[in-house]
Amino acid sequence: MTIVNPTPTLQNPLATLVGKKGLVVGVANEHSIAYGCARAIRDLGGALALTYLNEHADPFVRPLAEQLGADIYMPLDVEQPGQMEAVFERVKAQWGRLDFVLHAIAYAPKDDLHGRVVDCSQEGFSRAMNVSCHSFIRMARLAEPLMTDGGSLVTMSYYGAQKVIGSYGIMGPVKAALESSVRYLAVELGPRRIRVHAVSPGPIKTRAASGIDHFDALLEQAAQRAPEHQLVDIEDVGAVTAMLLTDAARGMTGNVAFVDAGYHIVG
Repeated sequence: MTIVNPTPTLQNPLATLVGKKGLVVGVANEHSIAYGCARAIRDLGGALALTYLNEHADPFVRPLAEQLGADIYMPLDVEQPGQMEAVFERVKAQWGRLDFVLHAIAYAPKDDLHGRVVDCSQEGFSRAMNVSCHSFIRMARLAEPLMTDGGSLVTMSYYGAQKVIGSYGIMGPVKAALESSVRYLAVELGPRRIRVHAVSPGPIKTRAASGIDHFDALLEQAAQRAPEHQLVDIEDVGAVTAMLLTDAARGMTGNVAFVDAGYHIVG
């Protein structure tokens, strides 16, 4: 009897983004979750289009775009009419297609974020929903005709969408709407082989997170209660997000992928 000892392979041919082109929205600085994801995408060979919020963000984001070799670099404030359409028009003109989109932006006015949900203003709720949720739907609509050979759409959520987290306030209902949108988009875009996911990181010190009251206490609690008794970082989130964009995840859609050292099972 011959015993076959196969030579181990060091690289999964499906776990690559070589030849794929995608848009990453939400890089604010080197601590951004979106930056960790963009770096992981680049490490797997993906070509990048990056956006920055405005002229104040540009000095922080431009060096990162250059470091990552971004093919496209443009401003995108989703509250400004026409800016999102301009980004997708540039993608169409320069690349002719799109393989993935990463949406990693969220916003709520400070007074509404720090107050009770029951006291949230109509204007504050509308802005939070527009920036944090509806902008993802808009991106999906603009990306769909460019994903001629299928593709992936990923957005960033948080455990506060599913359970009440102190100090997360109005962003809890907003992220819940975002996660529900992921499921509906997955069904609607599935026939075109466009997969849709939410990634739900544990608490990470980012500029966006700094607006949440008592965030340091939230970090401490997450580290204490998570099964791994540690926090995650942008590299952890980036690794999972990049994997979801590869063909290795071709059998997955409509999921919320938790990257939180297991906190969500005990939180």
